[in-house]
This record gives sequence, C-alpha cells and structure tokens, in this order.
Amino acid sequence: MFPLELLALIFIAASTPLEEKKKKKKKKEEEEVVESKYDLVFRRGDLLEVPRTLFTHFGIYLGGGRVAHFIPDILPVVTDDQRRIREMVTNTRLILGVLAKCGSVRVDGVEDFAYGSEILINPLDKVCSRPALPGEDVAMRAEKLQGDVPYSLLWYNCEHFVMYCRYGTAMSFQTFQFCKTVRRLLLSRRVAKATVMLALSLLLYLRAATAASTLGATLLPFLIWMAS
Repeated sequence: MFPLELLALIFIAASTPLEEKKKKKKKKEEEEVVESKYDLVFRRGDLLEVPRTLFTHFGIYLGGGRVAHFIPDILPVVTDDQRRIREMVTNTRLILGVLAKCGSVRVDGVEDFAYGSEILINPLDKVCSRPALPGEDVAMRAEKLQGDVPYSLLWYNCEHFVMYCRYGTAMSFQTFQFCKTVRRLLLSRRVAKATVMLALSLLLYLRAATAASTLGATLLPFLIWMAS
C-alpha cells in the first residue's frame, strides 16, 4: 500500500488549487439552476447510468441535482481533509483507488457524475427480474451507505451498489458479462490443444519428459478440455 500512497501524495500535491476554487465557485453560481432543471427530469430514487470509455458508471439520484455513487478513490487513505476529499474525483485518484481497492459512496452533482456523458434513466429495470423498490426507500438506502467502502472491480463496484439500493440484491451484469467472456476465451478447446502442445514441446526442449512430468503437463489441458 505504501507505494500507492506515495504516488497519490505526489499526484495530489501537483494539482492546481486555484483551478479547483474557480470550478467550485462556478458550480455554486449555477447550483440553483441545475437543481431546478434536473428535478424536472429525474425523480428521487432513480437509477442513473452513464457510459464511460471501458465501463458503465451508475448512481442513485437523491434530488436537488445530487447523485449518490460508489467510486474508487485513493484520497481518503492518505488524508483526512474532508474539503479535498469532497472535490471531484480525478482520473489519477480513481485509478490509484482501483489498484488499492479502496473507494467511497459519495454525493456529487449530476454534471460531475455524468462527466459529459449522456445519462440513461432506470435502464436496469428492463433486465432485472426483481421489481424496483419505492423511490424514497432507494434514496434512503443510498444515503445510509455513504462513506468509505472497500472497492473491487469485479466483486463490488458501482453497479453492485445501485443494484442493492434499487432492487435489494448486490449484483453486476458487467461483471457477469466479463467473466463469461473470459471463460469463453480460456475454457475453450483451442486453448486446451495449444496448452498441451506447448507443455509437451517445453518438456522435450528441456529433456525432462518423465512419466510424472508428462502427466502433469497433460492434466491442466485435460481439465480445460472437460470444462470447455
């Protein structure tokens, strides 16, 4: 953890406080307009989805232009300064948070949450077999879960968080599709054949082809073959 904390301190120290202050001032000036605009579009408890480059990000609308979302963040690990922690999470903070497996459920404005992407409303209602909870219950769950939470890219990410808040079950369709793709790539007959050929060629090259080593070299490909 120490190298990650050191990296975080270096990158955070290199940020420009003046630009952050200007952004916060502009945000406050537009706060009343933003709140009234988004309250006409979203309802309290709505599940919001925004596409990112490699993944989809999710959050729960709380009303007043605010969104609760679970995001990886290294900053709470290296400082207790709540003012700095509440600032918008940069890509550096996010990446280091993923590596350190630490994150937080936080509340940001809709624009900070969307980060310039188009927002979809309640898209998981169409694919989830469970009915959505009442909007007020969804929002209250999201509010209660605010704070630092261990983060896992596969086993507990932003989608697990919103699924629990809205449907009462922590699951991720993104994780399921990723694991399904990996399984299709690794547990295939082609991989099994390539593995056994590579293992036997290596044994012959090293002149270590004994009965025990040959058995070991064919066992893994056999398991892959049976699982494919």
